[in-house]
Amino acid sequence: MTSDYQGKTAVVTGGASGVGRCLCERFAREGMNVIMADVEADTLETEAAALREMGLNVVGIRADVTDPESMDQLAERSSAEFGNVHILCNNAGVGIKEAQRRMWTLTPNDWTWGFNVNVMGIANGVRAFVPAMLAHGEPGHVVNTSSGNGGLSSLPTTPIYASTKAAVTSMTEVLHYQFLQENAALQAHLLFPGPHLVNTRILSSMRNRPTELRDDNEPAAYNSMADLAKASGLKLQLTEPEEVAETCLQGIRDGQFWILPASERQDNRVNNRTQDILNRANPQLPEE
Repeated sequence: MTSDYQGKTAVVTGGASGVGRCLCERFAREGMNVIMADVEADTLETEAAALREMGLNVVGIRADVTDPESMDQLAERSSAEFGNVHILCNNAGVGIKEAQRRMWTLTPNDWTWGFNVNVMGIANGVRAFVPAMLAHGEPGHVVNTSSGNGGLSSLPTTPIYASTKAAVTSMTEVLHYQFLQENAALQAHLLFPGPHLVNTRILSSMRNRPTELRDDNEPAAYNSMADLAKASGLKLQLTEPEEVAETCLQGIRDGQFWILPASERQDNRVNNRTQDILNRANPQLPEE
């Protein structure tokens, strides 16, 4: 059976590891041409080669989502490799070394790096790719990776991360409305990886933090998502990135703006927040 996406082109930022790596493989298995974009050159080369060895059509291109010129070059090289882009996944994201720290102790560099990657990275991706996607007029999709933490309701443990993901939700809602105003053949989507903590290396994001934005070399509070779950008193149940990629593809197929796996815990937090807003009530600390 021929896939609806056979021969189409997808670009995935943060594509060399975690959810991004699995999105690249899943799209390629649908018969798509895939641009795997990442700032980690060595990992990028290794992972793109591994997918090609599987017979998948994947090209790795180093790109820094925080650099507008780098994203322009990514768009140019993507077009040169495969022509029109049909799916753009603004997936690159970082976790800031902020767990167990109060907001007022975080440095300007902490805020700058978090927003540069998680927010401006998406803005740069939209600016670099969407004009050409609109111009070629073919159906397409822009998928921005958010998080239930901040994107829907905020946890008190990660002020920068939650703030960036709240921004991603707002940006993507506006993008959705503007596509409608343009009568565009493009659709915006918000991807919420889950329903549980996703088993990625986001807690070791410091490996990619620019030297000029580093304030200390102290280790992060947690080394893995399993450590974080245990310390937070959560059930040790993790979602694997492969599951997120499958959920994302299905959400694109179904035309869902909110690509949001069912989660009673998350639904309760959203309901509580909504009721607080409607009742003009002060928020209470969320239950873990």
